[in-house]
Amino acid sequence: MKSFSPEFMKKVKANVKVLTRSLVAISLVAIAIFGNAHEAFAKRSGGRIGGSSFSSPVRSAPSNSGYSGGNSYYGGGGGGFFFLPMFFGGGGGGLFSILLLVIVAGAIMQAFRGRGDGEGITGMDSKVSVAKIQVGLLSSARSLQQELTRLALESDTSSVEGLATVTRETAISLMRHPEYWVYVSSASENTKFALAEQKFNSLVMSERSKLNAEVLSNVGGRVLQGKTAAVSLPSEGSLSLEDPSEYIVVTLLLAVAGDSLSKLPPLRSSADLQSALSAIGSVPSDNLLAVEVLWEPQSEEYTLTTDEVLTIYPDLVRI
Repeated sequence: MKSFSPEFMKKVKANVKVLTRSLVAISLVAIAIFGNAHEAFAKRSGGRIGGSSFSSPVRSAPSNSGYSGGNSYYGGGGGGFFFLPMFFGGGGGGLFSILLLVIVAGAIMQAFRGRGDGEGITGMDSKVSVAKIQVGLLSSARSLQQELTRLALESDTSSVEGLATVTRETAISLMRHPEYWVYVSSASENTKFALAEQKFNSLVMSERSKLNAEVLSNVGGRVLQGKTAAVSLPSEGSLSLEDPSEYIVVTLLLAVAGDSLSKLPPLRSSADLQSALSAIGSVPSDNLLAVEVLWEPQSEEYTLTTDEVLTIYPDLVRI
């Protein structure tokens, strides 16, 4: 059996010691990193409320032959009259037929005026405003997180009326904290109805991708709540120790029939933001096609630093 020299064995022992120390150091670093992973994950976790009514009622254009259903008049062009010859037996005649014709024509004209008192959707070329408003608030506005959490747990996001309530209550909640507004950004686009849903969904995906996770969501009537979602406020003692450079970010995304929101000016001041929130909160439910409210962090136990806010949300400007 081959024997090793004392010098070789010393070198082996020395290398083993160096390797052991390196492994210990790596282990300590790993423990430090992964030990705080849960906290970092929770800190960057957000909440989400929203829903869409793009598909209800049906707004597709009618076919050019035959009667295709009660909502076919949404496409314009008079397609809804195709059922009349069949109904009147090839044109019909007499006072009764004329009265029915007048009634049907009036119903179709009413449909063209849109839904309810709003601007409505009368065709695939109808105008739709897709808008985003983003606000960075001081962490002192922690009650805002609680208000948004309550909305997520209690709102009916499966109905247009419920979505209108979410929009209005979110706007009001933000308007109650003007002293905490620090950052803001906005964007709006006027597009055709045929393209509006795609543009809105693209905007939603872009903003959702900025969150590590959504620990609380209520979208389309489905509520999902993760284990790290918090619903209680911290004590007053913990609030007094907050760093003034810590923030909460709230994002509102909307698709609204008409071009009202496309006229919103770029937000550069508190007065601009106040006006924009008032306009959003006043949108008629009949005109609201989709809404998403995102906020980060969701838990009242965490906030975002200045570096995190400016890195994750580069469009925000100080007001």
